[in-house]
Amino acid sequence: MVEARSLAKTFGSVAAVRSATFAVSRGEIFGLVGPDGAGKTTIMRMLAGVLRPDQGEILVDGVEVLREPERAKRHLSYMPQRFGLYEDLTVGENIFFYGELFGVTKAERLERTSRLLDAAGLVPFQRRLAGQLSGGMKQKLGLICALVHTPAVLLLDEPTTGVDPVSRREFWSILYDLRETGVTILLSTAYMDEAERCSRLALLSAGEIRYCDTPARLKEQMPGALVSIPSGEPRRLRALLSGQPGVLGVLLMGDRVHVRVDDRDRRTPELVRLLAAQGLAGALVEPAEPGIEDVFVALLGEREAA
Repeated sequence: MVEARSLAKTFGSVAAVRSATFAVSRGEIFGLVGPDGAGKTTIMRMLAGVLRPDQGEILVDGVEVLREPERAKRHLSYMPQRFGLYEDLTVGENIFFYGELFGVTKAERLERTSRLLDAAGLVPFQRRLAGQLSGGMKQKLGLICALVHTPAVLLLDEPTTGVDPVSRREFWSILYDLRETGVTILLSTAYMDEAERCSRLALLSAGEIRYCDTPARLKEQMPGALVSIPSGEPRRLRALLSGQPGVLGVLLMGDRVHVRVDDRDRRTPELVRLLAAQGLAGALVEPAEPGIEDVFVALLGEREAA
């Protein structure tokens, strides 16, 4: 449904995207994952046809975006990072406007609006001004407006940034329902827990796609094994463990420290002895399954991931 071939974009002396190539299948949730400045938004804007690449090709549902941008727009919908709706219009008026913009018939618009408002929990807020909505409600309204013409491909640029946890969960529930209907979803995110929910991921660093695979297969590529140590002084513990024999990396995870080691069976008792020698006898060193954040840091290196 989406093919990007050797996309590149430079702003002045900064190479924002370098030879990005990937393909997204029908009904897939494909995630672009990386820190700020990695090139996620630039790729999204090029896919949507609002930013022309310096080189490369883009196909959406078989349509060449660069040659036929207006035709491609009928197959996709783009929801940018910033709220792009009209704050002085009500929820219902915004949906009406976007329906008219895409030439949706009145009967189709009414049916889709009713269904989408219900799914998003916005039925009681149809007459509220968009500018008076919470951040989570604004994002859900933006999604409804992006879906009112039933696109085959949905492009979402960090759609849940700044949104509360409950609204994020509701937003993802809507995305799962869309996937079941065959909609192809391509989203960018800096949230590693959201990355876990994607069908496949592209890990970006400095404008390059460094790895692209399912979350499970990416975890298999992580060198070493992981142990987790709870601590009331995680920063002190990180400083203590960094550079120890067999320690490949140390990552703070709330009140725990994730330690990546070359050999878990061999290094676990060594870590226990080290902690005891530092006055931390009884500290738990437990086997742990890596998350996408662990994988991202392990595969790209701490400096790149930061």
